[in-house]
Amino acid sequence: MRKTIMALLLTAIIGGKAHAADGDKYFGIAPGIMYERGMEITAGMEWETRNHKAWEFFGNYYLKWEECGNCGHVCPESFWRSYNTWTLGAAYKPCVLRRRNTVGRLRLGLSAGSDRNEMIGGVHAGYEHNYRLKSGLIIYWQAKTDLMINCRDLFRTGIAIGIKLPIG
Repeated sequence: MRKTIMALLLTAIIGGKAHAADGDKYFGIAPGIMYERGMEITAGMEWETRNHKAWEFFGNYYLKWEECGNCGHVCPESFWRSYNTWTLGAAYKPCVLRRRNTVGRLRLGLSAGSDRNEMIGGVHAGYEHNYRLKSGLIIYWQAKTDLMINCRDLFRTGIAIGIKLPIG
């Protein structure tokens, strides 16, 4: 019995992965809903570093809708053409919670972009919780708050649900 346990232990040590997901890369996409009357979609590349920390480089598109002045409802014209922004940025994600097949991270970042008229900037803070599936796919949710500079909305807060696909 001891020989069997020692053989299994030696096989696991020699043949096992020794870096605990360091350097894994993912492409992620997450649609979200923001307070008040806003929605967004974020797409990004994420690199995991040591101790389950990560860096994310992302692009974000935000849409805010309003009621139409003519009909008093949200019509296609007032929905799609009310207020739109896009930004590109980076976020650092330190690990604050680690359990089997789940990782919780803070999300701290900066971005810059534009609305239809002028340049805008953003400071991002939030929490992201990842669930790793057996196939390597990750499903995650984010609770986020954005401080937007030179924008119609000073604060944006909301939640997004997304998926991350492993690369390479």
